[in-house]
Amino acid sequence: MNDFRIVVFLSVAQNLSFTKASNELCISQPAISKHISEIENQYGIQLFERANNKVALTNHGQTFLKFAQEIHRQYRELEFEMNLLTQNYTGELSIGASTTIAQYLLPMIMSKFIGRFPDIKLSLATGNTEHIESLILDHKIDMGIVEGASHKKEFKYSLFAQDELVLVTSTKNKRREEVSLDELETLPIVLRESGSGTLEVIQKLLKTKGLKLTDLNIIMQLGSTEAIKRFVLTGDSYAIISIAAVVDELRRGELTVVEIDEIRIEREFSFITINGSQNRLGDKFMQFALTTYNKML
Repeated sequence: MNDFRIVVFLSVAQNLSFTKASNELCISQPAISKHISEIENQYGIQLFERANNKVALTNHGQTFLKFAQEIHRQYRELEFEMNLLTQNYTGELSIGASTTIAQYLLPMIMSKFIGRFPDIKLSLATGNTEHIESLILDHKIDMGIVEGASHKKEFKYSLFAQDELVLVTSTKNKRREEVSLDELETLPIVLRESGSGTLEVIQKLLKTKGLKLTDLNIIMQLGSTEAIKRFVLTGDSYAIISIAAVVDELRRGELTVVEIDEIRIEREFSFITINGSQNRLGDKFMQFALTTYNKML
């Protein structure tokens, strides 16, 4: 039922390319131009500026984009609500998740969700918490699941799961079973990159103990938990990462947990959506994810 001209406009606006929109929607470039021209003629405005093979939204285009995104969202909401009447769950849901969640928690949940609702199309974008927040604000995804301690006023947060961050090192490394805060400052440590929810939690914990990140002996910052694990497995370094990410390595005896005296680093994984927005399909996924995750514990 969605006005296809809206779909075409959103594709061009997001890609800033008529060619990419043509490829994305599997229609010809002249057809793309025709749909855009119809909108421009209807409202007597110019939506895009075209110069030097580049496409940019005009001021009118920026205004039209805000309404088009809301109209498209409401069309999808309408489709879902109508399908609810017959218990026929169909539609599309785009999710973003920070790296740890996307790699270690979501695959099984998404697999079970698709098995239960095969006519719902799921897509997943990954990145650090800042990146996922940006995708939501740009309306490129419907919802996110992120790690981190800070709550921003633009978003609504709903608890998904509790997580613990642990200090780990290779079992080949000479280590103690427990270290003090003073000893922690001397260890060669590998951490996540700036913008990561994991790093944010560590920073806040250190602050409560009168420490800063710069007080640690950070030898490397990497962009993924998998990269950190591979780094730690081949040397004498340490890392502070999610317990969920090292279950297999602990079970195989490749990594070991080193306790930090009088410290337990806990955090929350949260669903986030734009404040004030509603998405019944997103709500259905949240309910399903919570139920499935609790059964996994």
